Amino acid sequence: MTSRVKYPQDMRNGDAMSIPTAQRIRLALENDIVDGRYHPGDQIDPDRIAADYGCSRTPVREALQMLEASGLLIVQPKRGTFVTKLGMGELMQRFELMAELEAFCARLACRRAEARDIARIVQSLQACETAAEAGESDRYYAENTQFHQAIYRAAHNPFLETETLRLQAMLQPYRRRQLQAQGRVRRSLDEHRVIADAIRAADEETAARIMTEHVLVQGERFQDLAAMLEGLDSAR
Repeated sequence: MTSRVKYPQDMRNGDAMSIPTAQRIRLALENDIVDGRYHPGDQIDPDRIAADYGCSRTPVREALQMLEASGLLIVQPKRGTFVTKLGMGELMQRFELMAELEAFCARLACRRAEARDIARIVQSLQACETAAEAGESDRYYAENTQFHQAIYRAAHNPFLETETLRLQAMLQPYRRRQLQAQGRVRRSLDEHRVIADAIRAADEETAARIMTEHVLVQGERFQDLAAMLEGLDSAR
């Protein structure tokens, strides 16, 4: 992995310096993992990160510990720190849980969403549509993340939102690759439209059911995911 650690986009100003170095490093590395600059199984080089930030290894170590606690990194004794690489069984377990968490968020959003929540969901949906029409899969990936997070927020349950965001971050490297499957962006967008319409109509059952189907890995998507994991192995 040759890319250098970068500051998150919204922290490239003077305000960033008021944030502890360990926190800035954690956020930058998390963004690099979620955005695909680091891939599952890649090794993290603490010395390079310390050099990039002009700091000692202490804040780097603290940042890596935070990311290990979140599940994004794994420490292997005498080998080093690596981006978490999940096996097929582990991935399926997490996608099953993610489907339930997101379905519950959608169900609660049907009950609790305020006008500003609905506006945020609709705005995110429109951004997804624009990216899909332009054929920009990377942009769609980013807008897709915002769409889901708008629904988490609309559930008005901060603890549920935090836990769902944590698992979302862990699964993002794999979800990003799922969107690269032929026709998946179009299907994803169609499902987004149904989910958004159901939330606006306060239709809990439809919102939860479609969200579950949207997230759950099954059928041909299972085969696509298995092929993606094989690709990651063969690339090493």
